[in-house]
Amino acid sequence: MMISKIKLTIICTILALAGIAQTRKQSMRQLADDNLRFAAEQYKYLMKDLPPDVMPRTYNDSSKHLITSKTSWWCSGFYPGTLWLLYKATKDEALKAEAEKRLGILEKEKLNTGTHDLGFMIFCSFGNAYKITGDQHYKDVIFTAAASLSTRYRPSIASIQSWNKNSNFNCPVIIDNMMNLELLEWVAKNGGDQKFNEIAVNHANTTIKNHYRPDYSSYHVVDYDLETGKIIKKATHQGYADESAWARGQAWGLYGFTLMYRFTKDAAYLSQATHIADFLLNHPNLPADKIPYWDFNAPDIPNARRDASAGAIMASALLELSRYTDSKKSRIYKNAAEVMLRSLSSPAYRAKLGTNGGFILEHNVGHFPNHSEIDVPLTYADYYFVEALCRYKEWFIKDRG
Repeated sequence: MMISKIKLTIICTILALAGIAQTRKQSMRQLADDNLRFAAEQYKYLMKDLPPDVMPRTYNDSSKHLITSKTSWWCSGFYPGTLWLLYKATKDEALKAEAEKRLGILEKEKLNTGTHDLGFMIFCSFGNAYKITGDQHYKDVIFTAAASLSTRYRPSIASIQSWNKNSNFNCPVIIDNMMNLELLEWVAKNGGDQKFNEIAVNHANTTIKNHYRPDYSSYHVVDYDLETGKIIKKATHQGYADESAWARGQAWGLYGFTLMYRFTKDAAYLSQATHIADFLLNHPNLPADKIPYWDFNAPDIPNARRDASAGAIMASALLELSRYTDSKKSRIYKNAAEVMLRSLSSPAYRAKLGTNGGFILEHNVGHFPNHSEIDVPLTYADYYFVEALCRYKEWFIKDRG
């Protein structure tokens, strides 16, 4: 009789847990669907006031003014990229038409050798367009952009130079640059020159060696002497201090090493990504809603500004990382991403329909030390939020019933 009771208890427990899991999955399905529908409507609101020859950048709520950028701005690929993701999710032809129109003005940047951000600019836009449509022209644009980006590789430092030489830096490499390796790796894996893979791997390895501290936080900028290959200094440009952990920079690193593992299956990149994730999720200054302050070491915590963009990037990265790790870590990363998505979906961060200039998320921080784009909407916050929602649906709902 005792054995039967134990078995019955176990069965009931399993059924209860299964019921909780199913309810949770249904809840996340509804959250993702609701957000994607909302985002599509918001972006149709945004596109109404957008001039034909520029990209949206942010919105000034006080003056009710939409701030735009030229296509040479590093964020120019996020708006069309988000449109493509939303078109895939909703099949709304108005979004597709707008995405195609914006690709038309963006395409010339495939030849831009003056920036390291061609991954953001071209792969987030034309990359999504190609994946959705299979249009060969889009693939050709991506290949050309990879060749342009490769011209910024500096063999003496085994890295891609980020900004050009200026009054503050000789040959700066920023942690953000990890994100642009996706462009190179994708081209190498899809019929392109294998030198792109070599460049990406060299850059990633150098970043592990020189950007990361023993606790797996990252410096923002490492400045090099091109003649000797030696490090001149390690510093910040957008963080609180040289030795602080600028939140979006930590998110770029997490995402970047996760994608490098996706392409190479090199265990060193998986190890790096998991260590970064553990640093972030276990940090004493990570708030309960898991949307970080703009810098983990900001002096005015808990009154420091939050950065929803960093939370969105982290959520998208953690969802992918959860697919590569053991079951225990996988649950931790997926659960953390769910908390982030629920937080970003709440009124605390998500705008109301028809407000925020048509952008999706509020409360982002661009360049705090420069007093630029603080507590405003930003295109990359929207992009990674939508990407995370799409990833959740594809990986954790659609494929599993």
